[in-house]
Amino acid sequence: MTDPLSTQIDQEWDTPLPAPATALVAALLAHGGDSVAAVLFYGSNLRSGDVDGVLDFYVLVDRLTGWRDSRALAVATRLLPPSVEYWEVPWQGHTLRAKVAVMGIHQFARATRFDGLDTTIWARFTQPVMLAHARDEDARTMVRAAVAQAVTTASRWAALLGPADGSAREYWEALFKATYSAELRVEKASRGVSIVDHAADRYNALLVPAWAAARVPFEDLDDGRLRPLLSPAARRHGASAWAWRGRFGKGLNIARLVKAAFTFTGGVDYLLWKLHRHSGVRLELTPWQRRHPILSAPGILWKLKRMGAIR
Repeated sequence: MTDPLSTQIDQEWDTPLPAPATALVAALLAHGGDSVAAVLFYGSNLRSGDVDGVLDFYVLVDRLTGWRDSRALAVATRLLPPSVEYWEVPWQGHTLRAKVAVMGIHQFARATRFDGLDTTIWARFTQPVMLAHARDEDARTMVRAAVAQAVTTASRWAALLGPADGSAREYWEALFKATYSAELRVEKASRGVSIVDHAADRYNALLVPAWAAARVPFEDLDDGRLRPLLSPAARRHGASAWAWRGRFGKGLNIARLVKAAFTFTGGVDYLLWKLHRHSGVRLELTPWQRRHPILSAPGILWKLKRMGAIR
């Protein structure tokens, strides 16, 4: 018998995939073949339907070398998942763009556990997500269990870090405020509020089944508020454990940025597109600059400053 949380996830996944996302998934599967166990579609474009931006996907694979035939990249992804790629795919007179994160399906499942120090994966997949592809029923079941585990992990932290009692919205807002503060982010502190605003009804419906699945005892108060039945000692322990995650999370983000400098496939094209989108400046790189983006970075920055693209 399926639990209420998994049923809610299945209902979200039954929504038809937008046509641009379908086209991109087809390109990803043509590249990865049978090594691709599942593809998840998430992010701001899932909410907005904007095809002019960058669509976000997670590709979950059985073998990392089955996606890119590179042992060095496989080792880097195994040590510090995921690896990120930028894709461009022509579609109906448009250029579809995607940021594609790749990691092992078992890595993904481990990253959603409550006891992990890395908050990024489970926090991301507590937010709206669609299953864009599952190779078979076993893959679908495994990914659904991992996404459900991400939500239960988030809900447990929401109970520990949120108010003594409050609405479901207040617990989710407290949770996302904490996860954003645990990472290197450029977004404003209000980002956690806007995340909930985009799918307020969803989050209102999600907390109770998530707490039930996480075995968080709680009281449903008469005025619609909820009260987790947690001891002061449990809350103190939770605050201490979260402080460790905050310290670890920023260091992990820095490590991922360093790794991305060497492993971000298509990263140069992604940065050029971002530059043109935000400044209107279109920069053409020489073949040498494309092969050696780090060595050529000082000259490129100087040129961009002269062009007025950066200040």
